[in-house]
Amino acid sequence: MSSSVDGRPLLSRAIKNASISEVATVVFAIVVIRLIVRAIYRAYFSPLSKFPGPKLSGATRIPYLIALYKGSIPKYVGGLHRKYGDVVRIAPDEISFINPKVWKDVYGYGTKDSRMAAGSLPTKHWHRYGNPVNGHPSLLHTRGDQAHAQTRRLFSPAFSDRALKLQEPLFQKYVNLLIHKLKEGIEEDPERKFDMVRMYNFTTFDVMGDLTFGEPLHMLSNAEYDPWVRIIFGSIKFGSRLSIIHFYPILHHAFKTLVPESFAKKRMEHAKFSEERVTKRLESGSDNADIWALVLGGQDKEGGGLSRAQMDSNSSLFMIAGTETTATLLSGMTYLLLKNPNSMKKLVEEIRGAFPSSEDINMETLGQLPYLNACVKEALRLYPPVPVGLPRLTPPDGSTICGEYVPGGCTITVPHLAMYTSEKNFREPFSFIPERWLGDQRFADDNKFALQPFSFGPRDCLGKNMAYHEMRLILAKVLYNFDLELCPESENWTDQEAYTLWEKHPLILNLQPAKSS
Repeated sequence: MSSSVDGRPLLSRAIKNASISEVATVVFAIVVIRLIVRAIYRAYFSPLSKFPGPKLSGATRIPYLIALYKGSIPKYVGGLHRKYGDVVRIAPDEISFINPKVWKDVYGYGTKDSRMAAGSLPTKHWHRYGNPVNGHPSLLHTRGDQAHAQTRRLFSPAFSDRALKLQEPLFQKYVNLLIHKLKEGIEEDPERKFDMVRMYNFTTFDVMGDLTFGEPLHMLSNAEYDPWVRIIFGSIKFGSRLSIIHFYPILHHAFKTLVPESFAKKRMEHAKFSEERVTKRLESGSDNADIWALVLGGQDKEGGGLSRAQMDSNSSLFMIAGTETTATLLSGMTYLLLKNPNSMKKLVEEIRGAFPSSEDINMETLGQLPYLNACVKEALRLYPPVPVGLPRLTPPDGSTICGEYVPGGCTITVPHLAMYTSEKNFREPFSFIPERWLGDQRFADDNKFALQPFSFGPRDCLGKNMAYHEMRLILAKVLYNFDLELCPESENWTDQEAYTLWEKHPLILNLQPAKSS
């Protein structure tokens, strides 16, 4: 007699359970075998297997994603290029190039003569840039070359040379406030230490707040980060790590299904900050030559223009792209100069010798100082604010890049830091030597075209001239008014992780009033 549970014979249940177990085992085995076969095909037989690189990276994206999660992509990719050369396969469907010709082949204007001609490859990896909350594309997200060019034309008046001349008083206002706050801090406590990352961020966010919203964020006045800015900094690292799930559709779908409502609500509240500020600016008007005064003036002449939603999404873009990156370069350049005292001495002498007083420092003259401009370029080379590559996709029929045919549907990246610190592009690549940009014959063979920190071609950074002027003005006024000393706790400051942008440590300095000013 056989016993039973719930009316079903135990033997029948055992058979059924064994059958389910066997089926599960077979399914599991099939999945594992399929993964192994696919990995072997990718590594040894796919069209991309001809490109050098670790076989593991050719088989699976996991090594790349581990580096992305840990914030070590610049070091990881740079190490692969030093080992394998100018072209490296860093993932099953992704190739990294550091040959300077790649700028024209991938990001340039291309030709109309052949479908195989490279130049301005499609930008389709939108998840790597983050999408606007309101669903309306900013300049960064605008899809299609024609639509992007049209939007770019509308914004061009706000970033022209004429605009910069009109905006100089605004820049001077906040840079002078920075100098005042530093002097005030020294008067209160001569031994006080300053975190220059904070001070540079306060300045650039106040400047861009006034340009974008018609009023500053008052970070210099309050000596504290605005809560909205804190959210921006926190979201950069989170967003970079979150992008991992986009490579796995099942995970992406599960995340969208399970994400708490509070997360979406915070994103909307953050976006509403920009919307409310833009609304206030448009309703109140402004006599300043800020972004919207120049953009809206241009729209009246051209006819048509931006929708209100596009204004909102682009204002959020400007508040990140025109602030954090500028402060990053200023922080990195300050550190590199302090670690290279001979360069610091030459630069200080050039700046203090060019102007009779701090009030006489102006953007036009700064643009003509050769050593200052060389230091800016060298800092951008060794510490580019965006050290990673911005991905592009080869068209279905493939493309020829740096003389290599790359099949269709392949992601192409040009990693800035790896490009700029390659011995094939620059002699003594890890040394801070501004003289390389001033005709020093030791560096005659440097491939200076390799340095494209604001990208290249029709989608390069629209605000690059503004960034150069702002960086020169801020650094010049700081070095004119103060003698700087690096504190021991910031000795290894550049040992940082990168989540698209650098995750900067505090840059702690002692400041004293300049002896010769």
